[in-house]
Amino acid sequence: MMRPRILIIYTGGTIGMIEDMHTHVLRPFDFSHLMENVPKVKMLEYEIDNIQFDPPIDSSDMEPRHWEKIARAIADNHDTYDGFVVLHGTDTMAYTASALSFMLENIYKPVIITGSQLPIGEVRTDGEENLITALQIAAAKDNTGHPMVQEVAILFEDYLWRGNRATKRSADNFNAFRSNNYPELARIGLGIQFNRDALRRKPAPAALKPRYNMDNNVLSVDLFPGLSPAYLEHIFSTPGLKGVVMRSYGAGNGPSSDRFLDCIRNAVRRGLVILNVTQCPGGSVDPGRYMTGDSLAGAGVIPGYDITFEAAVTKMMFLFGMGLSQEQVKKFLSASLAGEMTVLRRESSRAETMPDPNTSNL
Repeated sequence: MMRPRILIIYTGGTIGMIEDMHTHVLRPFDFSHLMENVPKVKMLEYEIDNIQFDPPIDSSDMEPRHWEKIARAIADNHDTYDGFVVLHGTDTMAYTASALSFMLENIYKPVIITGSQLPIGEVRTDGEENLITALQIAAAKDNTGHPMVQEVAILFEDYLWRGNRATKRSADNFNAFRSNNYPELARIGLGIQFNRDALRRKPAPAALKPRYNMDNNVLSVDLFPGLSPAYLEHIFSTPGLKGVVMRSYGAGNGPSSDRFLDCIRNAVRRGLVILNVTQCPGGSVDPGRYMTGDSLAGAGVIPGYDITFEAAVTKMMFLFGMGLSQEQVKKFLSASLAGEMTVLRRESSRAETMPDPNTSNL
């Protein structure tokens, strides 16, 4: 049997950091430092190559141009490798995972994103186990010889999560990520137990369609008691702004005052796309459940159902980056493109397919 071929894309992050001897502050270091501290990788007997950011970056500096760099590395090497492992800092990992899930249309091979809470060179570190497990998952096949994981996923400590369903929940626990509205893709213990019902399966491989353009003319707004409509009007008047992710109360509720709703209506009339996501860690926006949520929908706000904030922001960037119109963006925000959300059953069903600006059905 041929040995699995895995490409590691090292962007930086805590996993590859080293402590400055003078300031004792952690700073990014190169890939060779990381691999020297994980000699067990050789026991896997995989063919492993790597691409590294130069210089490696802290994930707090991650931007859409870096997502493009990662996506291009995967697309350019897609046919050469069986799977991909992206080493990334934890702070923006869920944003990167979500963005890649949209940018890599028809991805059929595993893209496993991982990192650590402690540097790989520490005596007590989660980085070694996370890296080795990520490599094993990237190489895993089902009983028909197809990749076990056919999507972008986050591997951290005990769990494998769908990338666009995960969010960082802790700054200091080893199990730093959680998916509140979708089950784990795998549980890591003495072995790797895959949750086959949760994994995305494709009937047959299709040609990878990478899409690299992201439009960052979006903002987010958190609702809170006492929020001034004047503040919203100022935000909505930001030059060049195309979309807003609005984090509302509970099941998608907001103030019912005429001034607040008029502010929303006026912004939508001017062409602004507003997506409604809940502030709650779990649950879904249900615009028909309460009058206040129904009023927002009536004002032109799009329900985001159970999408995470990270997926909402990157999905909006992705859709605007394709050059779609306001109505087209609204249409696809209401549909699940890469398994990122569950559309309520009473809503009209739409296929989970990426929009294509070259087709006439848009």
